Amino acid sequence: MKTVFKIALAAAGLAGAQTPLTLEQAVRQAVERYPAVRVSSERANAAAAAINLARMVYLPQVNMVAQVNRATTNNVYGMLLPQPVVSPISGPPVRDNRSSNVFGSAIGFLVSWEPFDFGLRKAGVDAASAASRRAEAATENTKFEAGAFAADAYLTVLAAEQQLLASEAGVARAKVFYNEIRALSAAGLRPGADEARARAEVALAENQRIQAAQAARIANVSLAERVGSAGELTLSSGPLLGATPGEVEAAQSTHPAAKEEAAAIEEIQARQHILDRSFFPKFSAQGTTFARGTGAHPDFSILGGANGLAPSFYNWGLGFTATFNLTDTKVLAERKKIEAANERAERAKLDLLRQSLDAGRKRAQAMLDGARQIERNVPVQLEAARAAERQASARYRAGLGALADVAEAQRLLTNAEIDNALARLGVWRGTLAIAIAQGNLEGFLKAAK
Repeated sequence: MKTVFKIALAAAGLAGAQTPLTLEQAVRQAVERYPAVRVSSERANAAAAAINLARMVYLPQVNMVAQVNRATTNNVYGMLLPQPVVSPISGPPVRDNRSSNVFGSAIGFLVSWEPFDFGLRKAGVDAASAASRRAEAATENTKFEAGAFAADAYLTVLAAEQQLLASEAGVARAKVFYNEIRALSAAGLRPGADEARARAEVALAENQRIQAAQAARIANVSLAERVGSAGELTLSSGPLLGATPGEVEAAQSTHPAAKEEAAAIEEIQARQHILDRSFFPKFSAQGTTFARGTGAHPDFSILGGANGLAPSFYNWGLGFTATFNLTDTKVLAERKKIEAANERAERAKLDLLRQSLDAGRKRAQAMLDGARQIERNVPVQLEAARAAERQASARYRAGLGALADVAEAQRLLTNAEIDNALARLGVWRGTLAIAIAQGNLEGFLKAAK
Protein backbone atom coordinates (compact mmCIF):
# COMPACT_ATOMS: atom_id res chain seq x y z
CA MET A 1 0.00 0.00 0.00
CA LYS A 2 2.85 2.37 0.85
CA THR A 3 4.49 1.59 -2.49
CA VAL A 4 1.29 2.45 -4.38
CA PHE A 5 1.00 5.71 -2.43
CA LYS A 6 4.61 6.65 -3.27
CA ILE A 7 4.04 5.90 -6.94
CA ALA A 8 0.91 8.08 -6.91
CA LEU A 9 2.83 10.94 -5.31
CA ALA A 10 5.61 10.61 -7.86
CA ALA A 11 3.11 10.62 -10.73
CA ALA A 12 1.43 13.72 -9.31
CA GLY A 13 4.81 15.43 -9.04
CA LEU A 14 5.65 14.61 -12.65
CA ALA A 15 2.24 15.84 -13.80
CA GLY A 16 2.71 19.11 -11.95
CA ALA A 17 6.27 19.59 -13.20
CA GLN A 18 6.57 22.27 -15.80
CA THR A 19 8.02 21.39 -19.19
CA PRO A 20 11.02 23.62 -19.96
CA LEU A 21 10.10 26.39 -22.37
CA THR A 22 12.12 26.79 -25.57
CA LEU A 23 12.67 30.09 -27.32
CA GLU A 24 10.45 29.13 -30.24
CA GLN A 25 7.65 28.06 -27.89
CA ALA A 26 7.90 31.36 -26.03
CA VAL A 27 7.55 33.31 -29.27
CA ARG A 28 4.61 31.19 -30.49
CA GLN A 29 2.79 31.46 -27.17
CA ALA A 30 3.27 35.22 -27.06
CA VAL A 31 1.84 35.54 -30.57
CA GLU A 32 -1.16 33.40 -29.62
CA ARG A 33 -1.88 34.61 -26.08
CA TYR A 34 -0.73 38.20 -25.63
CA PRO A 35 -3.85 40.37 -25.10
CA ALA A 36 -2.70 43.07 -27.54
CA VAL A 37 -2.75 40.45 -30.31
CA ARG A 38 -6.33 39.52 -29.44
CA VAL A 39 -7.30 43.19 -29.53
CA SER A 40 -5.85 43.60 -33.03
CA SER A 41 -7.41 40.32 -34.20
CA GLU A 42 -10.89 41.34 -33.08
CA ARG A 43 -10.51 44.72 -34.75
CA ALA A 44 -9.55 42.88 -37.94
CA ASN A 45 -12.68 40.73 -37.57
CA ALA A 46 -14.79 43.86 -37.19
CA ALA A 47 -13.20 45.39 -40.29
CA ALA A 48 -13.88 42.19 -42.26
CA ALA A 49 -17.53 42.30 -41.18
CA ALA A 50 -17.67 45.92 -42.37
CA ILE A 51 -16.99 44.69 -45.93
CA ASN A 52 -20.19 42.64 -45.89
CA LEU A 53 -22.00 45.63 -44.43
CA ALA A 54 -20.75 47.84 -47.27
CA ARG A 55 -22.01 45.29 -49.82
CA MET A 56 -25.51 45.53 -48.36
CA VAL A 57 -26.03 48.84 -50.18
CA TYR A 58 -26.44 46.87 -53.43
CA LEU A 59 -29.65 45.33 -52.07
CA PRO A 60 -33.01 47.05 -52.57
CA GLN A 61 -34.54 48.79 -49.57
CA VAL A 62 -37.96 47.56 -48.45
CA ASN A 63 -39.83 49.80 -46.02
CA MET A 64 -43.17 49.10 -44.39
CA VAL A 65 -45.48 51.33 -42.37
CA ALA A 66 -48.76 50.71 -40.56
CA GLN A 67 -50.79 53.03 -38.38
CA VAL A 68 -54.18 53.60 -36.80
CA ASN A 69 -55.43 56.96 -35.53
CA ARG A 70 -58.44 58.82 -34.19
CA ALA A 71 -58.51 62.42 -35.38
CA THR A 72 -60.59 65.37 -36.52
CA THR A 73 -61.03 66.14 -40.24
CA ASN A 74 -60.46 69.90 -40.35
CA ASN A 75 -58.39 70.43 -43.49
CA VAL A 76 -57.59 73.91 -44.88
CA TYR A 77 -56.12 75.51 -47.98
CA GLY A 78 -52.56 76.85 -47.91
CA MET A 79 -48.94 75.82 -47.99
CA LEU A 80 -47.14 74.24 -45.07
CA LEU A 81 -43.36 74.05 -45.17
CA PRO A 82 -41.83 70.64 -44.43
CA GLN A 83 -41.42 70.06 -40.70
CA PRO A 84 -41.91 67.18 -38.23
CA VAL A 85 -44.57 68.67 -35.92
CA VAL A 86 -47.81 69.58 -37.79
CA SER A 87 -49.35 66.42 -39.26
CA PRO A 88 -50.80 66.64 -42.81
CA ILE A 89 -54.50 65.87 -43.47
CA SER A 90 -55.85 64.59 -46.77
CA GLY A 91 -59.27 65.45 -48.16
CA PRO A 92 -61.16 68.60 -49.18
CA PRO A 93 -60.88 71.74 -47.03
CA VAL A 94 -63.76 72.47 -44.66
CA ARG A 95 -65.66 75.76 -44.30
CA ASP A 96 -65.83 75.76 -40.53
CA ASN A 97 -64.01 74.12 -37.66
CA ARG A 98 -65.57 70.96 -36.24
CA SER A 99 -64.79 68.81 -33.22
CA SER A 100 -66.14 65.58 -34.72
CA ASN A 101 -63.52 62.86 -35.14
CA VAL A 102 -63.20 59.52 -36.91
CA PHE A 103 -60.93 56.51 -37.14
CA GLY A 104 -58.20 56.38 -39.77
CA SER A 105 -55.78 53.63 -40.79
CA ALA A 106 -52.98 53.04 -43.27
CA ILE A 107 -50.59 50.32 -44.32
CA GLY A 108 -48.03 50.40 -47.10
CA PHE A 109 -44.82 49.05 -48.59
CA LEU A 110 -42.13 50.87 -50.56
CA VAL A 111 -39.37 49.10 -52.49
CA SER A 112 -36.48 51.31 -53.62
CA TRP A 113 -33.37 50.26 -55.55
CA GLU A 114 -30.49 52.10 -57.18
CA PRO A 115 -29.90 50.52 -60.61
CA PHE A 116 -26.63 52.43 -61.08
CA ASP A 117 -24.58 54.86 -59.02
CA PHE A 118 -21.50 55.81 -61.09
CA GLY A 119 -19.26 53.59 -58.95
CA LEU A 120 -20.15 55.04 -55.53
CA ARG A 121 -21.20 51.77 -53.93
CA LYS A 122 -18.17 49.93 -55.31
CA ALA A 123 -15.95 52.68 -53.93
CA GLY A 124 -17.55 52.14 -50.52
CA VAL A 125 -16.88 48.41 -50.67
CA ASP A 126 -13.30 49.08 -51.78
CA ALA A 127 -12.83 51.46 -48.85
CA ALA A 128 -14.13 48.82 -46.43
CA SER A 129 -11.75 46.29 -47.98
CA ALA A 130 -8.85 48.73 -47.60
CA ALA A 131 -9.77 49.26 -43.95
CA SER A 132 -9.84 45.49 -43.48
CA ARG A 133 -6.40 45.12 -45.07
CA ARG A 134 -5.07 47.81 -42.75
CA ALA A 135 -6.54 46.03 -39.73
CA GLU A 136 -4.99 42.75 -40.88
CA ALA A 137 -1.62 44.47 -41.36
CA ALA A 138 -1.93 45.96 -37.87
CA THR A 139 -2.64 42.49 -36.49
CA GLU A 140 0.43 41.04 -38.20
CA ASN A 141 2.57 43.89 -36.88
CA THR A 142 1.22 43.36 -33.36
CA LYS A 143 1.98 39.64 -33.61
CA PHE A 144 5.49 40.41 -34.79
CA GLU A 145 6.06 42.86 -31.93
CA ALA A 146 4.68 40.37 -29.40
CA GLY A 147 7.03 37.68 -30.69
CA ALA A 148 10.00 40.05 -30.77
CA PHE A 149 9.39 41.23 -27.21
CA ALA A 150 9.03 37.62 -26.04
CA ALA A 151 12.31 36.61 -27.71
CA ASP A 152 14.10 39.56 -26.12
CA ALA A 153 12.56 38.75 -22.72
CA TYR A 154 13.66 35.13 -23.12
CA LEU A 155 17.29 36.16 -23.71
CA THR A 156 17.04 38.55 -20.77
CA VAL A 157 15.98 35.68 -18.48
CA LEU A 158 18.87 33.51 -19.68
CA ALA A 159 21.32 36.36 -19.15
CA ALA A 160 19.99 37.02 -15.65
CA GLU A 161 20.24 33.32 -14.78
CA GLN A 162 23.83 33.16 -16.02
CA GLN A 163 24.69 36.25 -14.02
CA LEU A 164 23.12 34.60 -10.98
CA LEU A 165 25.24 31.46 -11.46
CA ALA A 166 28.41 33.53 -11.73
CA SER A 167 27.43 35.49 -8.60
CA GLU A 168 26.84 32.25 -6.69
CA ALA A 169 30.30 31.04 -7.73
CA GLY A 170 31.72 34.31 -6.44
CA VAL A 171 29.96 33.79 -3.10
CA ALA A 172 31.38 30.27 -2.85
CA ARG A 173 34.94 31.52 -3.50
CA ALA A 174 34.57 34.31 -0.97
CA LYS A 175 33.30 31.89 1.69
CA VAL A 176 36.12 29.41 1.10
CA PHE A 177 38.71 32.16 1.40
CA TYR A 178 36.98 33.59 4.48
CA ASN A 179 37.07 30.19 6.21
CA GLU A 180 40.81 29.94 5.51
CA ILE A 181 41.50 33.40 6.94
CA ARG A 182 39.30 32.75 9.98
CA ALA A 183 41.30 29.63 10.75
CA LEU A 184 44.58 31.49 10.30
CA SER A 185 43.32 34.37 12.43
CA ALA A 186 42.25 31.97 15.17
CA ALA A 187 45.75 30.49 15.11
CA GLY A 188 47.27 33.95 15.37
CA LEU A 189 48.84 33.72 11.90
CA ARG A 190 46.77 36.56 10.43
CA PRO A 191 45.47 39.76 12.02
CA GLY A 192 41.82 40.08 12.99
CA ALA A 193 41.45 42.92 10.50
CA ASP A 194 41.99 40.44 7.66
CA GLU A 195 39.19 38.24 9.00
CA ALA A 196 36.84 41.24 9.18
CA ARG A 197 37.78 42.31 5.64
CA ALA A 198 37.19 38.78 4.33
CA ARG A 199 33.78 38.69 6.05
CA ALA A 200 32.91 42.00 4.40
CA GLU A 201 33.89 40.54 1.02
CA VAL A 202 31.52 37.61 1.65
CA ALA A 203 28.71 40.04 2.45
CA LEU A 204 29.47 42.02 -0.70
CA ALA A 205 29.39 38.84 -2.80
CA GLU A 206 26.09 37.89 -1.13
CA ASN A 207 24.61 41.27 -2.03
CA GLN A 208 25.66 40.79 -5.65
CA ARG A 209 24.03 37.35 -5.63
CA ILE A 210 20.82 38.78 -4.15
CA GLN A 211 20.71 41.51 -6.79
CA ALA A 212 21.30 38.92 -9.52
CA ALA A 213 18.51 36.72 -8.11
CA GLN A 214 16.20 39.74 -7.99
CA ALA A 215 16.95 40.57 -11.63
CA ALA A 216 16.36 36.94 -12.63
CA ARG A 217 12.96 36.85 -10.92
CA ILE A 218 11.87 40.14 -12.46
CA ALA A 219 12.98 38.97 -15.92
CA ASN A 220 11.09 35.70 -15.43
CA VAL A 221 7.92 37.56 -14.49
CA SER A 222 8.25 39.79 -17.56
CA LEU A 223 8.61 36.75 -19.82
CA ALA A 224 5.65 35.03 -18.15
CA GLU A 225 3.57 38.14 -18.82
CA ARG A 226 4.48 38.00 -22.51
CA VAL A 227 3.68 34.31 -22.97
CA GLY A 228 0.53 34.37 -20.85
CA SER A 229 1.77 32.14 -18.03
CA ALA A 230 0.78 32.58 -14.40
CA GLY A 231 3.67 30.70 -12.78
CA GLU A 232 7.44 30.85 -12.81
CA LEU A 233 8.95 29.58 -16.05
CA THR A 234 11.69 27.03 -16.54
CA LEU A 235 13.68 27.60 -19.72
CA SER A 236 15.33 25.19 -22.12
CA SER A 237 18.24 27.21 -23.44
CA GLY A 238 19.08 24.88 -26.32
CA PRO A 239 22.09 26.20 -28.27
CA LEU A 240 21.81 29.71 -26.83
CA LEU A 241 24.45 29.07 -24.16
CA GLY A 242 26.70 27.08 -26.48
CA ALA A 243 27.92 27.99 -29.92
CA THR A 244 27.09 31.41 -31.30
CA PRO A 245 25.05 31.70 -34.51
CA GLY A 246 26.56 32.38 -37.89
CA GLU A 247 25.23 34.96 -40.29
CA VAL A 248 21.44 34.64 -40.44
CA GLU A 249 20.00 34.89 -43.94
CA ALA A 250 18.56 38.33 -44.56
CA ALA A 251 14.76 38.51 -44.74
CA GLN A 252 13.33 39.53 -48.11
CA SER A 253 9.87 40.49 -46.86
CA THR A 254 8.75 44.00 -46.00
CA HIS A 255 8.75 44.97 -42.33
CA PRO A 256 5.25 44.49 -40.79
CA ALA A 257 5.24 48.09 -39.52
CA ALA A 258 5.91 49.36 -43.05
CA LYS A 259 3.12 47.13 -44.39
CA GLU A 260 0.71 48.59 -41.85
CA GLU A 261 1.65 52.16 -42.77
CA ALA A 262 1.33 51.41 -46.50
CA ALA A 263 -2.12 49.93 -45.84
CA ALA A 264 -3.09 53.13 -44.01
CA ILE A 265 -2.20 55.13 -47.14
CA GLU A 266 -4.28 52.78 -49.30
CA GLU A 267 -7.24 53.23 -46.95
CA ILE A 268 -7.06 57.02 -47.31
CA GLN A 269 -6.85 56.70 -51.09
CA ALA A 270 -9.95 54.51 -51.03
CA ARG A 271 -11.83 57.18 -49.06
CA GLN A 272 -10.71 59.77 -51.60
CA HIS A 273 -12.19 57.61 -54.36
CA ILE A 274 -15.53 57.65 -52.52
CA LEU A 275 -15.46 61.45 -52.62
CA ASP A 276 -14.64 61.38 -56.35
CA ARG A 277 -17.75 59.23 -56.94
CA SER A 278 -20.05 61.29 -54.69
CA PHE A 279 -20.92 64.32 -56.90
CA PHE A 280 -23.39 62.53 -59.16
CA PRO A 281 -27.20 62.31 -59.27
CA LYS A 282 -28.77 59.53 -57.28
CA PHE A 283 -31.23 57.41 -59.25
CA SER A 284 -33.84 55.18 -57.63
CA ALA A 285 -36.34 52.76 -59.13
CA GLN A 286 -39.33 52.59 -56.79
CA GLY A 287 -42.45 50.53 -56.37
CA THR A 288 -45.14 51.02 -53.78
CA THR A 289 -48.45 49.62 -52.67
CA PHE A 290 -50.55 50.97 -49.84
CA ALA A 291 -54.05 51.07 -48.43
CA ARG A 292 -55.96 53.54 -46.28
CA GLY A 293 -59.14 53.53 -44.28
CA THR A 294 -61.24 56.48 -43.04
CA GLY A 295 -64.45 57.07 -41.15
CA ALA A 296 -65.36 60.25 -43.13
CA HIS A 297 -66.74 60.94 -46.63
CA PRO A 298 -65.66 63.76 -48.98
CA ASP A 299 -69.04 65.43 -48.36
CA PHE A 300 -67.97 65.86 -44.72
CA SER A 301 -70.40 63.22 -43.44
CA ILE A 302 -69.22 61.00 -40.58
CA LEU A 303 -69.70 57.23 -40.78
CA GLY A 304 -69.12 56.63 -37.07
CA GLY A 305 -68.58 53.35 -35.26
CA ALA A 306 -65.49 51.33 -36.18
CA ASN A 307 -65.40 52.62 -39.74
CA GLY A 308 -61.86 53.56 -40.73
CA LEU A 309 -60.11 51.00 -38.52
CA ALA A 310 -59.49 48.72 -41.51
CA PRO A 311 -57.93 49.94 -44.78
CA SER A 312 -60.52 50.00 -47.54
CA PHE A 313 -58.91 51.96 -50.42
CA TYR A 314 -55.89 50.47 -52.18
CA ASN A 315 -53.26 51.94 -54.50
CA TRP A 316 -50.02 50.90 -56.17
CA GLY A 317 -47.40 52.73 -58.16
CA LEU A 318 -44.08 52.40 -60.00
CA GLY A 319 -41.62 55.21 -60.59
CA PHE A 320 -38.09 56.36 -61.28
CA THR A 321 -36.57 59.18 -59.19
CA ALA A 322 -33.43 61.27 -59.63
CA THR A 323 -32.08 63.47 -56.83
CA PHE A 324 -29.06 65.73 -56.96
CA ASN A 325 -27.66 67.90 -54.18
CA LEU A 326 -26.31 71.00 -55.91
CA THR A 327 -24.65 72.37 -52.76
CA ASP A 328 -22.31 69.39 -52.19
CA THR A 329 -19.54 70.86 -54.34
CA LYS A 330 -17.96 72.97 -51.60
CA VAL A 331 -18.43 70.29 -48.95
CA LEU A 332 -16.80 67.62 -51.10
CA ALA A 333 -13.94 69.95 -52.00
CA GLU A 334 -13.11 70.55 -48.33
CA ARG A 335 -13.39 66.86 -47.51
CA LYS A 336 -10.98 66.10 -50.36
CA LYS A 337 -8.53 68.61 -48.91
CA ILE A 338 -8.76 66.86 -45.54
CA GLU A 339 -8.11 63.44 -47.04
CA ALA A 340 -5.25 64.78 -49.18
CA ALA A 341 -3.63 66.23 -46.06
CA ASN A 342 -4.15 62.93 -44.25
CA GLU A 343 -2.46 61.08 -47.11
CA ARG A 344 0.54 63.42 -47.06
CA ALA A 345 0.82 62.94 -43.30
CA GLU A 346 0.75 59.14 -43.63
CA ARG A 347 3.36 59.24 -46.41
CA ALA A 348 5.58 61.35 -44.16
CA LYS A 349 5.09 58.78 -41.39
CA LEU A 350 6.06 56.02 -43.81
CA ASP A 351 9.22 57.91 -44.80
CA LEU A 352 10.05 58.41 -41.12
CA LEU A 353 9.42 54.74 -40.41
CA ARG A 354 11.65 53.61 -43.27
CA GLN A 355 14.38 55.95 -42.05
CA SER A 356 14.02 54.59 -38.53
CA LEU A 357 14.09 50.98 -39.74
CA ASP A 358 17.21 51.63 -41.79
CA ALA A 359 18.93 53.22 -38.78
CA GLY A 360 17.74 50.32 -36.63
CA ARG A 361 19.34 47.82 -39.00
CA LYS A 362 22.63 49.71 -38.88
CA ARG A 363 22.52 49.91 -35.06
CA ALA A 364 21.74 46.20 -34.87
CA GLN A 365 24.65 45.35 -37.16
CA ALA A 366 27.00 47.49 -35.05
CA MET A 367 25.67 45.77 -31.93
CA LEU A 368 26.26 42.32 -33.45
CA ASP A 369 29.76 43.18 -34.68
CA GLY A 370 30.74 44.45 -31.24
CA ALA A 371 29.22 41.40 -29.54
CA ARG A 372 31.23 39.05 -31.77
CA GLN A 373 34.45 40.90 -30.96
CA ILE A 374 33.70 40.74 -27.24
CA GLU A 375 32.85 37.03 -27.51
CA ARG A 376 36.26 36.37 -29.08
CA ASN A 377 38.07 38.46 -26.45
CA VAL A 378 36.29 37.23 -23.30
CA PRO A 379 38.17 33.88 -23.02
CA VAL A 380 41.42 35.83 -22.75
CA GLN A 381 39.89 38.02 -20.05
CA LEU A 382 38.58 34.99 -18.13
CA GLU A 383 41.85 33.07 -18.25
CA ALA A 384 43.81 36.12 -17.12
CA ALA A 385 41.36 36.74 -14.26
CA ARG A 386 41.65 33.13 -13.09
CA ALA A 387 45.44 33.32 -13.19
CA ALA A 388 45.40 36.62 -11.29
CA GLU A 389 43.10 35.14 -8.61
CA ARG A 390 45.29 32.06 -8.18
CA GLN A 391 48.47 34.13 -7.94
CA ALA A 392 46.97 36.66 -5.51
CA SER A 393 45.69 33.86 -3.27
CA ALA A 394 49.03 32.05 -3.36
CA ARG A 395 50.96 35.24 -2.54
CA TYR A 396 48.64 35.98 0.37
CA ARG A 397 48.96 32.46 1.78
CA ALA A 398 52.75 32.79 1.49
CA GLY A 399 52.63 36.10 3.33
CA LEU A 400 53.86 38.04 0.30
CA GLY A 401 50.63 39.80 -0.64
CA ALA A 402 47.83 41.83 0.89
CA LEU A 403 44.26 40.71 1.43
CA ALA A 404 43.04 43.61 -0.69
CA ASP A 405 44.82 42.10 -3.69
CA VAL A 406 42.97 38.81 -3.21
CA ALA A 407 39.60 40.55 -2.83
CA GLU A 408 40.20 42.59 -5.95
CA ALA A 409 41.28 39.50 -7.89
CA GLN A 410 38.17 37.57 -6.81
CA ARG A 411 35.86 40.42 -7.83
CA LEU A 412 37.69 40.63 -11.15
CA LEU A 413 37.21 36.89 -11.67
CA THR A 414 33.50 37.09 -10.85
CA ASN A 415 33.03 39.92 -13.35
CA ALA A 416 35.00 37.97 -15.97
CA GLU A 417 32.80 34.91 -15.43
CA ILE A 418 29.71 37.07 -15.83
CA ASP A 419 31.11 38.64 -18.99
CA ASN A 420 31.96 35.18 -20.32
CA ALA A 421 28.43 33.94 -19.66
CA LEU A 422 26.87 37.00 -21.27
CA ALA A 423 29.21 37.21 -24.27
CA ARG A 424 27.55 34.41 -26.24
CA LEU A 425 24.11 35.70 -25.32
CA GLY A 426 25.26 39.11 -26.54
CA VAL A 427 25.84 37.63 -29.99
CA TRP A 428 22.39 36.05 -29.93
CA ARG A 429 20.88 39.34 -28.81
CA GLY A 430 22.62 41.15 -31.67
CA THR A 431 21.31 38.55 -34.10
CA LEU A 432 17.82 39.06 -32.69
CA ALA A 433 18.18 42.84 -33.08
CA ILE A 434 18.95 42.38 -36.78
CA ALA A 435 15.95 40.05 -37.19
CA ILE A 436 13.70 42.61 -35.50
CA ALA A 437 15.04 45.41 -37.68
CA GLN A 438 14.41 43.29 -40.78
CA GLY A 439 10.90 42.42 -39.63
CA ASN A 440 11.20 38.62 -39.72
CA LEU A 441 12.05 36.30 -36.81
CA GLU A 442 11.99 33.00 -38.72
CA GLY A 443 15.70 32.93 -39.52
CA PHE A 444 16.61 33.73 -35.92
CA LEU A 445 14.26 31.07 -34.54
CA LYS A 446 15.65 28.51 -36.98
CA ALA A 447 19.20 29.25 -35.81
CA ALA A 448 18.13 28.96 -32.16
CA LYS A 449 16.67 25.45 -32.50
